[in-house]
Amino acid sequence: MTRPSILLQLDTDPQPSVFDAVVAVDAGVDHLLRHGAVTVDQVRSLVYGLIFTRGVNDLERSAIFIGGSDVTAGEILLREAQQAFLGPLRVSVMLDSNGANTTAAAAVLAASRHVDLTKSRAVVVAATGPVGSRAAELLALAGAETLVGSRSLERAEATCRAILARHPQARVAAMATESASPDDVLSDAQVVIAAGSPGVELVSQESLAGCASLRVAIDLSAVPPPGIAGIEPHDQAREHNGCWLYGAIGVGGLKMKIHKAAVRRLFTARDLTLDAEQIFELARELDAAGRG
Repeated sequence: MTRPSILLQLDTDPQPSVFDAVVAVDAGVDHLLRHGAVTVDQVRSLVYGLIFTRGVNDLERSAIFIGGSDVTAGEILLREAQQAFLGPLRVSVMLDSNGANTTAAAAVLAASRHVDLTKSRAVVVAATGPVGSRAAELLALAGAETLVGSRSLERAEATCRAILARHPQARVAAMATESASPDDVLSDAQVVIAAGSPGVELVSQESLAGCASLRVAIDLSAVPPPGIAGIEPHDQAREHNGCWLYGAIGVGGLKMKIHKAAVRRLFTARDLTLDAEQIFELARELDAAGRG
C-alpha cells in the first residue's frame, strides 16, 4: 500500500504562508503539517517527528518545505534540518522563502527562451534582495555576463562575492546604479530584470527605448508604478520594438508551474535538496519537456 504524502511546512513567519499551503495542496500533497514562527532550536525535534514515525522505505513519501519572508532565516533552518538527518533517516527538503527561488528561476527561464544566455550580457537591478540575488546567480550559472546592480556598491560587491564563492567561474560585476547614468546601466545588455521593492521605478521608458541591444525586459513588481516603465503586470512575452516584455503576473504563471513541480519532485526520492540551483534545473527540464 502506498503511504499518503506528508509535507512538513516550516515557516519563519508567525503565520505559515497560505500561498505556499495552497500550492502544496494543488501539487497533490495528501497531508500538510504547518508550523509558523519556527526557530532554529525547534527544527531538530520537528524533523525527528517526521523521520522517526515511518520506516526508511516509506520516507520517500515525507518531505519538508521551508518558507517565510526572511530568506536568511530560511537558509539557517535548511541547514539545521539537514543536520538533523541520521544516515538513511532523511527526507527531501525544498527552500523557497519569499518565493525567491521559484520566482528567480521563472524569470531567468523566461529570458532564456529569447536569447542565448551564454552569449548575453544581463543586468539585474535591485540585485541584492532575495529574488534579485538569486536571479543574478542563476543568470551567471547559465553562462551570462551578469551585472549586479544596487544603490549600494558595497552590497552589490557582497552579492558578487557570494556568487563567486559558489560558482568561481561566474562572470559577475557590481555596479552602483544610483550613481551610474541610465545609459550606463543598460549599456550593451540583452537582458534586464528588475527585482526591486514594489512601487519603485528602476528603469525609465527612455532608458528602455534607448538600449538598442536589449531583447528581454522583466519586471517582477506587480505594484504601480512598475519597476520598468512601460511594462504591465500581465505582460507575457509581449514584443515591443524588438524587445520581449514580461510583467510580474506574466512571470507568475511560470513560477507557479515550477513551484508545483518542485513540490511533486520532493516525493520522488528521500535525499533531494531543492534550493535555487536545483529548482532552476527542474525548470529547464520542464521547459525542455514542454518543447519536446
